[in-house]
Amino acid sequence: MAARIAKNNPPYNAGAFRFELTFSPHHPLTPPRVTLRTSIYHPSVDPDGHICQPLTSAEHWAPTTRATQVLQDLLLMLDSLDTQRVLRQDLARELRDQPEVFHRRAEEHTRLHAEPRPDP
Repeated sequence: MAARIAKNNPPYNAGAFRFELTFSPHHPLTPPRVTLRTSIYHPSVDPDGHICQPLTSAEHWAPTTRATQVLQDLLLMLDSLDTQRVLRQDLARELRDQPEVFHRRAEEHTRLHAEPRPDP
């Protein structure tokens, strides 16, 4: 399943981000994989679009977890710039030490790489 999300809060509110939710043939015993297909300047997303999302990790996955919970966790992760759930240490360090620089770069990256926001 592919879809787009558009955040309302800076630094990601200038565009929309395409993501893919992939279910294995063994679902619900194995977690789905969430991948961002639009480049984003975020400490919890690596350059290949892999997301640091504990909810979908094998050790935290529960077969009773619903897809809506996975999507809600994705939205929360994008809203909360957490320096503990990271895949890019350089961005986490920048966010922690120079938050104004991080936000400026994230806004610029969003303007350059994100898809246009859908009309309301």
